[in-house]
Amino acid sequence: MPNRKPICAILYDFDSTLATTDMQNFGFIPRMGMTPAEFWARTGEFSKKTGCEKILSYLFMMNEVAREKGIKMDKAFLADCGKDIKFFPGVTTWFSRINQYAAERGILVEHYIVSSGNKEILEGCSIAKEFKEIYGCEYIFDENGEAVWPKFAINYTQKTQYFFRISKGVENQNDDDSVNEKTPVRRIPYSNMVYIGDGLTDVPSMIIVKSNGGKSIAVYPRGKEEKAGTLQADGRINYACVADYSKDSSLEKIMKLILQGIEINESLKVHENNG
Repeated sequence: MPNRKPICAILYDFDSTLATTDMQNFGFIPRMGMTPAEFWARTGEFSKKTGCEKILSYLFMMNEVAREKGIKMDKAFLADCGKDIKFFPGVTTWFSRINQYAAERGILVEHYIVSSGNKEILEGCSIAKEFKEIYGCEYIFDENGEAVWPKFAINYTQKTQYFFRISKGVENQNDDDSVNEKTPVRRIPYSNMVYIGDGLTDVPSMIIVKSNGGKSIAVYPRGKEEKAGTLQADGRINYACVADYSKDSSLEKIMKLILQGIEINESLKVHENNG
């Protein structure tokens, strides 16, 4: 069997990690004639009144508000809402720089989004093409193309399953058998996985990755390091840095060191196998 390049999988949260705030705030909510504060307050009230889980609550409320406004919430509309998303510095060129640096070291990088936001909105954003897979909440659409019911809803604990799916190469979210089968050889070893997130909703994923030999990174807006500092002090992450993806930023330097570590570990494996 021919040797293949080692793979490094980088899993990203999206809202306040790559994008500067919640993805709905950029396109969807303004199209509803609302402010983010108004929309999220209404969502919170609905969740409190009904006891509905928070992710399901916002999915319901998006549908509810669109109907009230007489707006057809179809895939094309949601994708168009993704075009207005604003990113932290350096995000749009980050992927090509990291891919090139890894390739120079014989490593293939795969980027994944694992988000509690809308996959349909994510697919319309300018960086969607950079990801091998985008995992997010999805709608079922009726015969007229309108969203009618959640197809997938991913909350903060459900994010953790994607760490195992990606490691095993089981990308189909409906394949519950393969992801639970014992897999002696992983497509991507846990030590070659990185998770980048921004806050408490990322903690389960951060802990899973870190405790299994991968690396967890918390990012924060410049000048707002308190939350990430707490995560680091509590031992939930490996690194914390400003959400700046620009060339020569702290985040890029950390990512390059992680890739160097993967390169070294792969070289040591070759020597071990050769005696």
